Amino acid sequence: MIKYKYDVQCLIDGHDLDEDAIDAYIKTHFEGDSLIAVGDQSLIKIHFHTNKPWEILEYCASLGEIFDIVVEDMDRQARGLKG
Repeated sequence: MIKYKYDVQCLIDGHDLDEDAIDAYIKTHFEGDSLIAVGDQSLIKIHFHTNKPWEILEYCASLGEIFDIVVEDMDRQARGLKG
């Protein structure tokens, strides 16, 4: 059984982005695991497993323009279906 159903990925295009601050905020404010927040001051890649992908996307959008958005249903993938 998968604890966190959705794999959320996106890129954030912004200014003065801080990957450590973003990482800490997500870990503190959102339930999930497998967080990766990497990049530089103008572009950050986010990868996170959660049951509420819309919350992560809303937060990321508050930091800048988001694009290359991927939300995959890992439960469906585990059952051999398209995620």
